[in-house]
Amino acid sequence: MPNITKGKKLTAFGKQVKKRLIDLDMSQAELARAIGTSSANLSYILYGDRSDEAWQPRIEAALKLREGEKNTGERRCG
Repeated sequence: MPNITKGKKLTAFGKQVKKRLIDLDMSQAELARAIGTSSANLSYILYGDRSDEAWQPRIEAALKLREGEKNTGERRCG
């Protein structure tokens, strides 16, 4: 199977998702199943080869991302 991410960089949202997956001890394949897509499609989204517009709300809900952490990786204080 070809490596679809070779030489590519994660988007800012992709980095946030990957960090959250680590925090939750969750695999990318598990996230893909949870949101109803393939692992390959999720990779395309995280690396910016496909728009995340339709998938971002599903990903955020599945990972329970807080409003202040979306896209930027920043956490709000207080």
